[in-house]
Amino acid sequence: MAKTEPQGSRGGVSNRAALVAVLTAFSVGAMASLALRPAGRIEGAEAVEIALTNVRWKLPIAFGTQLPALGDNALYIAERVEATSAGTLILDVYEPGAVVPPFSIVEAVKEGKVEAGYTWLGYDQGIMPVSVLFGAVPFGMEPWEYAAWWYYGGGQALADEIYGALSIRPIFCGLIGPESAGWFREEIKSLDDLRGLKIRFAGLGGMVMQELGASVTMLPGGEIFQALEKGAIDATEFSMPAIDQRLGFDRVVSYNYFPGWHQPFSAFHLVVNMASWQRLAPSQQAALETSCTAGVINSLAKGEALQGKVIEQFRAAGVHTQSLPEPILRELSKTTDRVLEKQRAKNADFARVLDSQRAFSKSYSIWKRLGYLPRDF
Repeated sequence: MAKTEPQGSRGGVSNRAALVAVLTAFSVGAMASLALRPAGRIEGAEAVEIALTNVRWKLPIAFGTQLPALGDNALYIAERVEATSAGTLILDVYEPGAVVPPFSIVEAVKEGKVEAGYTWLGYDQGIMPVSVLFGAVPFGMEPWEYAAWWYYGGGQALADEIYGALSIRPIFCGLIGPESAGWFREEIKSLDDLRGLKIRFAGLGGMVMQELGASVTMLPGGEIFQALEKGAIDATEFSMPAIDQRLGFDRVVSYNYFPGWHQPFSAFHLVVNMASWQRLAPSQQAALETSCTAGVINSLAKGEALQGKVIEQFRAAGVHTQSLPEPILRELSKTTDRVLEKQRAKNADFARVLDSQRAFSKSYSIWKRLGYLPRDF
């Protein structure tokens, strides 16, 4: 059951009080020392943050903390932030919907209703088409390739510029591998089986499914099981097998398809209100950024570690874990290209980010082909 109270790490009151006392004493001593010195540049050990304010933020999240790698990564980040900031920055994690609807986190941060949020940026695709490219791209990058593009291929600079116009600081904070291609009541033998299908699908993949005749709807993760059980939808995609298992999809439908063509990576971000960001001390900003970098590798490693065992459990329970036939994947790829080009022609930011990703992938592909063993080796 999702909790509505803030979740996260808590330090002992006595320890924190002691730490504050030590920092206060140090600050008073430092200011007294500086008062005796002539005006001039402060260097070396004296170049310290003298007035470090304790900060506590609400952190609404888009995914429940019971979901491994997807939702519990927010708790990991909150713990790391508290530890690396010596308790001067606390993130109180709130379950989806407890403070902000899960699809409205970016808007709430933009308006200053909350200082920060943890989300998948693609949920804003309807009002900000480029956002989905920062979250997942069908037939796009693999997880480590996306990380390389973000940190060293211009991705972060583009996101900073685009979200900076909204007075938001986006910080890359989580990453998982491919989702499954979805859960279906019936076997998928051709693309004809998708026509008229009522399916929950997110992002650009949802646009591809619509192009192929499916009836696509968007639901938060916590509402999907009930919709499947009651027949409001015929099929769904959501995330990796271990996450889908927690949501119970295998108890309702029995065909689980792979690979996750629509989301070969899923990236998650901490979005911070710019005014709140600027009020932080440099060391607190560094604590957020460093903790988010740790969150990227934590979520990726955890996600990769869990899936094999869960798929074995599915098979033992009678779930059909099947690969989509290659002809279907080829047609999905062609349809994806058409969807991407339509979006590219409509929106300048979408075009800039997509072109950046494509240019990086073209260069990266040289290393990818030569450096790694074939998957069937």
